[in-house]
Amino acid sequence: MASVIGKRIGGRTYYYLARTERVNGKPRITSQRYLGTAEDIAAGLDGAAGSPDGTWHLAFGDVAAVWSTLERLQVRAAIDEALGARSVPMGTYLALAVLHRATAPGTDLAQWWAESAASRFVRPRVAAAAVHDDEFWRATRRLTRPQLERVEDAVAARVRAHVGEPILLAVDVPNFATYAESETAAASPAGLSTVVTRDGAIPLASAVYRREGAVPFGVAADRLAGRVSGPVTLVFETGQHAQLDLDDGRHFVGALPLGDHPELLARPASARRPVEPGRFPGVTALDTQATVSGAVRRVILTHSAKLHAAQARGFAQALSSATRQLDGLALALAAGTNRRPRDQVLTEIARITRVRWVDRVLPARLTGTRPAELRLEWRVDENARSRLDEEYFGKQLLVTDHDWPVADVITAYRARYHLDSTFRQLNGPFVAATAPRRHWTEHRIAVHSLVSVLATAVTHVMRQEADRAGLDLSVRELLDLLSRIGETVLRYPSTGGRPRTRRLLTCRDEVQQKLFDLFGLGAYAP
Repeated sequence: MASVIGKRIGGRTYYYLARTERVNGKPRITSQRYLGTAEDIAAGLDGAAGSPDGTWHLAFGDVAAVWSTLERLQVRAAIDEALGARSVPMGTYLALAVLHRATAPGTDLAQWWAESAASRFVRPRVAAAAVHDDEFWRATRRLTRPQLERVEDAVAARVRAHVGEPILLAVDVPNFATYAESETAAASPAGLSTVVTRDGAIPLASAVYRREGAVPFGVAADRLAGRVSGPVTLVFETGQHAQLDLDDGRHFVGALPLGDHPELLARPASARRPVEPGRFPGVTALDTQATVSGAVRRVILTHSAKLHAAQARGFAQALSSATRQLDGLALALAAGTNRRPRDQVLTEIARITRVRWVDRVLPARLTGTRPAELRLEWRVDENARSRLDEEYFGKQLLVTDHDWPVADVITAYRARYHLDSTFRQLNGPFVAATAPRRHWTEHRIAVHSLVSVLATAVTHVMRQEADRAGLDLSVRELLDLLSRIGETVLRYPSTGGRPRTRRLLTCRDEVQQKLFDLFGLGAYAP
């Protein structure tokens, strides 16, 4: 029931719209909305409420959607249960770190908190002074590696309960992040081995490693498999199959070098069949067999129109750059002032044409022996360029021991692509923003990787839910659409009491409204 109540403050009466409900059988005021003085209410009824004297804008859509997913997955409770009773609410600290990393990885934690609507709906309330980078690292400095693993395993259990019992993949992400241990140390690249779900590429267990002295991927995958229940399929990249034993009993899905099977590349396009156009528009595949590592195995030659177009554009740019450089070199040699010996000029030509595939279509001939007599001739071999376009662009060759449908094999192989894309989005801006003032010790790298993996898990759950709702979006596209749903705060002049404010959400298009409803953002709206 709603009613208007007045409060006497400083000799003036201010009115509120109060809503009353029965709580444990007794009437209680459950919410209040400030209306103003009698004059304010009269002015509003007369249509003369006035204009705001200021506004500010807060991030809402992406922050609310990620927080909604964290709450539905019960991430805070899972973390607190894994770590036990502590004086510091570690579940809240890590949940806020995940929320920040997913929505604003390149900003300072305190700045993000001040510029988002999170402080309005995150419960229990968190003091602004506690949401600070130094406070976060102080709170997490005593977490041990076993404790960090328990946190990840606890959240993974909630994810598995949410998405159902998934098919598991072991994936290696060699370009996870780059750290500097001190202001003077060289940047140190790190990789990540992880077990993910096949559908959605949602991380469940992971281990960060330095590239120097890293254990083989197969060994890392076996260690991670011990932390999850169920069989794990190894997913590997081109070239890695030579380092793995495909006959050791482990399931696998991987890529083979295209040049190793020219007989498959020469097959006409008519030999390929469309692969579930709803899931993979523009993708065709040839499901066949070939000899791989001394045994006849199932191989799938795929062709993607989107990948074909992207590779053609990239190759055209690389070819254009190479021809410009060869033109410049040829003109310099023709001037007769060259002093470099023939071997150095040949090395320069090789450098210019060493870009992938360029040397196939750009034959160059260097004549002369003495430096001043050297001359360069080159041309674009259009026949070779046509063969390249027909036989290589847009194609991938996959090998597997599974009898899965072709679409599921492609989904498994693309898990690393989705992970790599998300980690670049989450880690790149964050590490770059903190590099000048943060020394990346082993402990901080472990905490950082945990936050990144949890943020990836949450955003990939969101992406999977959007996909099931008919919205085919990458994590970047999903968060970008949500981030455009902002919260505007209008501040009206004071009439003797505290200034009045009004909060509004920005207008939403059809897709944004779908996402608004999908993630239940109405519960967090002002």
